[in-house]
Amino acid sequence: MIKLTESASKYSNLEELNTAELLNYMNDEDNTVPQLVKKAIPQIEILVNEVVKKLKNNGRLIYIGAGTSGRLGILDASECPPTFGVSSDVIVGLIAGGDTAIRHAVENAEDNKSTAWESLKK
Repeated sequence: MIKLTESASKYSNLEELNTAELLNYMNDEDNTVPQLVKKAIPQIEILVNEVVKKLKNNGRLIYIGAGTSGRLGILDASECPPTFGVSSDVIVGLIAGGDTAIRHAVENAEDNKSTAWESLKK
């Protein structure tokens, strides 16, 4: 049995579309983001205020992700020291599968709870 990691989508036929259709679909999806972010601003504000409070009390912000989201978290964390003058120990990015997963897919790494726990302890 093939395990699908993606949910059903109105875009399940992408390979059948021409370039213009693909670009329009991407643009349509991109346009949903600002409205969704606007709706979430009250929750985002709570989170940001809590993170700032923790950082002021010698806390850390740790991005944790798998695949592309993990790579983006690492990228964002790596930009914080030069942009905001914080130590690289304060803003940390972790990816399932470790450093190898930054450049190469490490399949099923996000499903290994013991490895995740060991990475967090380090």
